[in-house]
Parts: sequence; structure tokens; C-alpha cells
Amino acid sequence: MTGYGIAVSDSGSTKYTVEIKSLNSKFLELSLRMPKAFSEKEFQLRTDCNKQIERGKVNLSINIEQTEGPTKAAGIDTVLLKQYYDQLKAVSESLNEPATNLLQLALGLPEVVKYDEETLSDEQWKMAESTFKQAMAAFQQFRVDEGNVLENELKGRIAIILQNLEQVIIEEPKRVAQVRERLNTYLADAVGRENVDQNRLEQELIYYIDKLDVTEEKVRLKSHCDYFLETLKSADANGKKLGFISQEIGREINTLGSKANDAAIQKLVVGMKEELEKIKEQLLNVL
Repeated sequence: MTGYGIAVSDSGSTKYTVEIKSLNSKFLELSLRMPKAFSEKEFQLRTDCNKQIERGKVNLSINIEQTEGPTKAAGIDTVLLKQYYDQLKAVSESLNEPATNLLQLALGLPEVVKYDEETLSDEQWKMAESTFKQAMAAFQQFRVDEGNVLENELKGRIAIILQNLEQVIIEEPKRVAQVRERLNTYLADAVGRENVDQNRLEQELIYYIDKLDVTEEKVRLKSHCDYFLETLKSADANGKKLGFISQEIGREINTLGSKANDAAIQKLVVGMKEELEKIKEQLLNVL
């Protein structure tokens, strides 16, 4: 959701600069900074941003700079200024305080300094709107370029999870022999090998191994990873959906780890978790 776009236009006498910046956010948080003359166009600008940006903490600034022509000076209400000054002087005398900087204080009081109300002409708005569209196009292209890089990274991390899953499939059959050997050794030391009921041992072994079976977890994990890659290809905004899928991937990885009972598989599971955490961090940047 991070993005940046800027556009500058010059009409000869006026320079228009539009800048759009965004950071990650669950919702669209739009902040506008523009000249007072553009106040009547604020709703239209917000509507355009809502349609095109969707999510993110967005700052939109419009700046207009006069490059030619006379500069308008501010006006001073001298009557109001004198009233403020007299009141401040009277207060200072009543408090026996030095009457310094009273004029400066009076100039800063409300309504003393007035600026001529600016109006927005059709020509000015067309120029500003054109500059806004250019900045928005640059902003969207920035997001597209960043998204392409991000897509490749997410694909690579899912590929590592799937590679680890393939290694789990290779390592898993070895557990049966290891479990059998451990039980045989334990019973031989505890009661003596000749006193072991082999039929009962086989029954217990089957029960124990069934509790450690991770077939369903492997199938679901593969399915979730494939669904993640399929969703990633969509042109729609699927950041939240990808987040939900990553949660399901995490559940299967955690269950796989808790049922593994094998150092080699646990090591592979840790690698999967590491990649998944990086995926979740990057998904914060996806619409």
C-alpha cells in the first residue's frame, strides 16, 4: 500500500504541484492539504481518491505558486487594530506592567489581518485537475512496480515452504522404524526382551504411530499454498484474503510441528515458520 506520485504543471504564470504519498493502513485515511480556493473541490478529490486508492494512510497536497504577475498583499483592519491596542494598553497600565510589543500582539489577534478571498476559475481547476491525474497515474505506477517485486518475493517464500514440505514427506517414513526401535529398546531394558508380548506391542505401536500421522496436515498445507499462489495471480485487491490464507497455512505448519516427534522434521517446520512470518510482514503492503 505504500506509494508515491508527484506531478508539476506550469501555465506560464502559475506553477501547480500535486504530491500523493501513502503508507500502510487497514482502511483509507485521507489527508488533504490545499489552498483555500480549492475547498469547493474537496469532495470531488476525496471521491476520486476513494475510487482509485482503496486503502492506505494517504497524504494529498496541492500547491499553487504564482511565477508571474503582482502579488496580493494582505489588508489590515486599522479600526479593530486600534481598539485591540487601546485595550491591551489599558490592561498593562492597570497591572503596572511595561507596555512593550503591544502592536505586535494586536496584529496577531483575530480578524486584524485579512486576506482577500480567492476564487477558483475554471481554467485554474482544469490545470490543477490535470496535474492531479498525472500525480495519481505516477502514484499507481509506483504501486504496480512495487507490487511486482512483492509478488515475486511472496512466490519465492511459498516455494521454500513447499520445498520443506517435500522434505517432510521424505523424512516422515523414517519415524516408524525409529519409534519401533525406541519402544523395543525401552521394553527390553524394563522387562526383558523375552517377556515382551509382540502382538500387544504391534497394537500399541500402530496406535502410537496413528497419533503421529500427519497425512491430513500435509495435504491441507499443500492445498493452502496452492490457493495462496492462485489468489496472488488475481487482479483484484486480495491483501486481506491472502492474510486469511496465510493464517490457515500457519495452523497446518503448527500442527505438523506438534505431531512431528522428529528432530529433522522439526527443523524443516522451523524453516516454514520463518518464511511464513516474512510473508505476513509483506502482506501488510498488499491491497
